[in-house]
Order: sequence, then C-alpha cells, then structure tokens
Amino acid sequence: MTRFAGIRPNITANAKPHQIAILAFDGVVLGDLAIPLEIFGRIRDPRGQPRYDIRVYGSSRQVRTEHMRLEIGRRLSSLKRVDTVIVPGIDNIERPIHPDIRNALRRSAKQGARIASICTGAFVLAQAGLLDHLRVTTHWLVAKELARRYPAVSVDAAVLYVDNGQILTSAGAAAGMDLCLHMIRSDHGAVVASFAARAAVMPLERSGGQSQFIVHEAPEAAESMGPLLVWMEQNLKRRLTLSVIARHTGMSKRTLSRRFLEQVGATPAHWIAKARVRRAQHLLETTLWPIEGVATESGFRSASVLREHFAASVGVSPQAYRRSFGHQDVSG
Repeated sequence: MTRFAGIRPNITANAKPHQIAILAFDGVVLGDLAIPLEIFGRIRDPRGQPRYDIRVYGSSRQVRTEHMRLEIGRRLSSLKRVDTVIVPGIDNIERPIHPDIRNALRRSAKQGARIASICTGAFVLAQAGLLDHLRVTTHWLVAKELARRYPAVSVDAAVLYVDNGQILTSAGAAAGMDLCLHMIRSDHGAVVASFAARAAVMPLERSGGQSQFIVHEAPEAAESMGPLLVWMEQNLKRRLTLSVIARHTGMSKRTLSRRFLEQVGATPAHWIAKARVRRAQHLLETTLWPIEGVATESGFRSASVLREHFAASVGVSPQAYRRSFGHQDVSG
C-alpha cells in the first residue's frame, strides 16, 4: 500500500498517540501482520504526527513464516501496558503457540487493553483463554474447528468481524481491514475512518458478511434420510410440501418430521430453502440467466422470494452475489 503523506484527515492533535502492539510468532501470516501496520499507520494529525504508535513484538528475535524469516526488534519481555494488542493469523492451526504469547495476551487483557485477532488469530486468543463465553468469528474454513475445540466459544462464521468491547475478532484476510477501520472509527469517528478506507481503496462498510464467501455444501444425513435428500435435491423445482414428501416416503407427516429433524438437524422446509439457495448460487456463478429465471430453476415461486431467502442465507442480494462471483455483464 502506498502512503499519502500529503493527505491527512481532519483529526484533533492529542499529546499521546494510541499505542498498538502487534504480536509476531512462528507461522504468522504476513498479510495479516501488514494490514494493521498499514491501516493504522495512515492516521496522522494536521501536523503530520502519527495518531497510532505501532510496534511489533515477538517471543524471539526471529520468527519463521511460510515464505521468509522476520527479524523482530522488540521482545515480548519489553511489552508494557498498551492500548491495543493485535494478533495476526497463524498459518497452521495445529501449530503450538509459544507460552510467552499466551502470557502476554492474558497480562494485557488484565490490564484492560483492547485485544483483536485477524483471521486464524482467533485460535491464538482461544488458546490464551480469552474467548470463553464470547461470540467470535474467524475464517469460515476453520470456523467449525474453532467451535469444536473450544465449546465454550460461540462461533459466528457469517460475519466479517465481532466487537465484544474489549475482545474483537475478524474473519479471513481482507476482513482484517474491516476490523481495523472499525477500530479507527471507534477511536476517532466515521470521518477519520472514511479517510483511511478511501486511502486503502475500499468501502468503509462492505455489504453482506462472510456468508457470501462460504461454500455451502449439502449436509450429509445418516441412516434412512440419504436417498430422500437426493430425491429432494433432484426435485427442487416442484412444490415440495410436507404432504408431498411424506407421500413419497410412505410415512406420516408427523413421523417424517420427527425422523428428518433427528437425522438431518433441520426441518424439511428449512433444508429445502437452503438447497434452493445453493442451486441459485450455482446458477448465478455459471449462467447468464436473469434473476427471474434463476428463481424459477431453483424452485422459488418468484424473484422476490428468491431475494428474501438469498439475503437471509448469504447476506447479500442475488445481484450483488453475481457481481462478485459470476458474469459481470448481466443485470437482474
């Protein structure tokens, strides 16, 4: 990212910059490490003085990343009281975290520092015991694993970031920029945050959340429901009422509902709606069909019904999803 030294937001000069400590460790993701350095480093007062004092601390003088080794000028032993601690992502969630990192995070939390993680940095915070009983997020690819390992943590894979006050977490990669802009807005207001967003050539608020990037796969079902799910997937264009499905299986509606919920974990209506959204996503990515045609082929009664279910499941409109993942020359 290029710095624009001659362009500064209208920010009141204060005596002391906000102190930020970024933690570096073996396996740190370089992009996640660079994002807060660049975003917070843009914020200066009218005299050109930085409003954030940003420093990188490591458990050793040298940390190894996937692509290179980094020389770290400051050791964790020199980390004193700071305003914010940022934990970048780690390249392998199986990698053990150095005890000094965990201890530094716990100590900073007790001192009242704001603590934020980017992407898989949430696993580092979880190892330090800082996420228990909190709603958090991380990259959608590892969200289920975070929830499995730390059952006391409530993981929301659909959002770009979560602010719990003292503890903040973000989703993967670019969501770290969203989180940094959010913290700047909390510190200095929307005008300053908007400046930082424009300088980074990104919106202050991105539409939708992480849901639009998740690959929604059909859920597996145990026991007798497997063949039924295949049949339902093949007949999404039909009017699949509970009576129609029950008649196909030879069960009563009550028995079908009970067994379906037990084995699939959802009601038939909920599963069908999700399956139709998955079909719509595929069509938006791979065809030039108008939204009305996508709705019909996916089994929705109308384009408006598709938009309602799509927004609830994916977090953006079908048109916005197509602009991001499909053909660019089609409007719907």
